[in-house]
Amino acid sequence: MDQTRYALRPAAPEDAGFLTDMLLEAVNWQPGRTPMTREQALDEPLIAHYISGWPLPGDLGLVAETPGPDGTPRPAGAAWMRLFPAADAGYGFVAEDIPELTLAVAPGQRGRGLGRALLRALGAQAAAAGHSQLSLSVERANRAAKLYAAEGYTTVASGPVSDTMVKDLG
Repeated sequence: MDQTRYALRPAAPEDAGFLTDMLLEAVNWQPGRTPMTREQALDEPLIAHYISGWPLPGDLGLVAETPGPDGTPRPAGAAWMRLFPAADAGYGFVAEDIPELTLAVAPGQRGRGLGRALLRALGAQAAAAGHSQLSLSVERANRAAKLYAAEGYTTVASGPVSDTMVKDLG
């Protein structure tokens, strides 16, 4: 994707609604599967904790923006990370000191490099904040799994349909 066609900016408290939209995109990635509604996602603690209270201390995130029809920036994707305690572990939990990544790109913006740009920039942001690794969970059938592997994430645990992956940032 042409670097002049998007911009990345830090995710702010007022982006919580858009991050929730992107969380839904991540959850509802598979066509043909009955999509989870916003209400269902926010009522499910294992999903809601990825966005509840955004931003919590230690949260970092980025929003990708592309020009809208009138030239004003429109959010097109987001990536963020959050630390979880073992008692409230995320799907990609590895350890309490390894933040877990969530990433999604809006429909119509996919396949243009935004996901890769967000992934790389959030990795740099995490390293600058002193983190040595990032983790995530991805279903193996999701095409994003190939992106993560290509960007240096390795599988450290596997379930029936998904993998937990980690990237060393050093």
